[in-house]
Amino acid sequence: MSTGKLWGIGLGPGDPELVTVKAARLIAEADVVAFHSAKHGRSISRAIAAPYLRAGQIEEHLVYPVTVETTDHPGGYQGAIDEFYEQAAARLATHLAAGRTVALLAAGDPLFYSSYMHMHRRLAGRFDAEIVPGITSVSAASAALGTPLVEGEQVLTVLPGTMPVEELTQRLRETDAAAIMKLGRTFPGVRQALSDSGRLEDAYYVERASSTRQRVLAAADVDEADVPYFSITLVPGPTPTTVIPARGASGHQPADITTTVTAAPDRPAPAESRPDDSITADVPGEVVVIGLGPGDADWTTPQVTAALAEATDLVGYTTYIDRVPERAGQRRHASDNKVESERAAMALDMAKRGARVAVVSSGDPGVFAMAAAVLEVSAEPQFKDVPVRVLPGLTAANAVASRVGAPLGHDYAMISLSDRLKPWDVVAQRLSAVAAADMAIAIYNPASSQRRWQVGAMREVLLEHRPPQTPVVLGRDVGGPTESVRVTTLGELDPDEVDMRTLLIIGSSTTTTFDTPEGTRVFTSRRYGSVPSR
Repeated sequence: MSTGKLWGIGLGPGDPELVTVKAARLIAEADVVAFHSAKHGRSISRAIAAPYLRAGQIEEHLVYPVTVETTDHPGGYQGAIDEFYEQAAARLATHLAAGRTVALLAAGDPLFYSSYMHMHRRLAGRFDAEIVPGITSVSAASAALGTPLVEGEQVLTVLPGTMPVEELTQRLRETDAAAIMKLGRTFPGVRQALSDSGRLEDAYYVERASSTRQRVLAAADVDEADVPYFSITLVPGPTPTTVIPARGASGHQPADITTTVTAAPDRPAPAESRPDDSITADVPGEVVVIGLGPGDADWTTPQVTAALAEATDLVGYTTYIDRVPERAGQRRHASDNKVESERAAMALDMAKRGARVAVVSSGDPGVFAMAAAVLEVSAEPQFKDVPVRVLPGLTAANAVASRVGAPLGHDYAMISLSDRLKPWDVVAQRLSAVAAADMAIAIYNPASSQRRWQVGAMREVLLEHRPPQTPVVLGRDVGGPTESVRVTTLGELDPDEVDMRTLLIIGSSTTTTFDTPEGTRVFTSRRYGSVPSR
């Protein structure tokens, strides 16, 4: 069997539309997609590539053991990192040796301050390897400025912010133009070097270039305590001939985030749509994570309705945003359903600059929805002063249960069949444990257009613990215009009847069904030993 091929895929600086056609094709074709992240688990590379992934691909999540924190590894920081790269290379080598194609994702360009080079050194001599270049953050930041970095015979110097201040100062004095990368904690020293070299007045700071969170500021105006790693300082060579933004967000939105504003002549525009200097960065707004309920507008609580009316901005999955009536002057930031962390960060960033943001979920925001994603990102130091509230909503499990009676009348569990954020082995283990504990189960996210096999696999796991006659409720689009509810049994459950808009309720040993003129009724008794016969 021939070995597989390693592709080093440059993804560009952040906007999924800046991924090259070749990179997008290779990501979709790869057997294995590998990507890095810090311990928090949120991979920028995977988020950029998400629109190009396909169902059934193997994902290798390579988690750094240490980034900037200390380590008790006997070899220190370098020892821990070297050991990680060796182990990561061994994981990818296993796939390559088995004949699988591996796409290793890299933000920006794979050979420009990228972790990909460490894998390339360890694997390219043993396996076929090819690199797909990507747009670098330098190019994206220059585009954000809207002015050339160099022209004619001018020289551009790319410098790491980790250099000693004295050396950085000297190099800035000697070059026509500069791009300073690796900022974060190094920014105070970088600004000192810019000042000492006489270049501070002409320097600009670009944060998260090309993303929904892009900011452009004069380098002298940057808060040193609020500089992320994914930022860059530029010193253009030629004198700018166009106006460069002084502060605030660029307003750019990539393809997977659509922003619309309904104007109102008699009301001020929301903070995010006003000129940047009118957003008061030191007076944060608020993020409210709300649940609309499963479909029927009557199931949306008055508290949620009030929060929606007060919001300057709505953030959420397109399908859910579309359920909220448009309101004059309110901005609507709609995206697909695979960018939870990015949506959360966008909402928090807008609130940090004064907006009142409602993050919209269907059902209850705390049940397989946006509340956890928002709170996770809000724990980052840069958002410590942004208030976050969660307003509950009627969840789909309770809505479906109400249509047939009380199948969740006793102890029950909620389990998502989606293996996008957790491996299927974990899903199967939880299904088995709950089934063995004789609890009713509400199954969320059972299937999608590309994820079809999980319902059948779930059925086989449950039949190891439950008899075939166990009641099963299938509720689809409950509260919506195409609502349907049907009661069947575990043995007769047909996976082809289930899609992403369906919720399943699997009964326990005390779950009983009986027929009425209104249809089949289902309840789960709270007592053992006195259950009516079925």
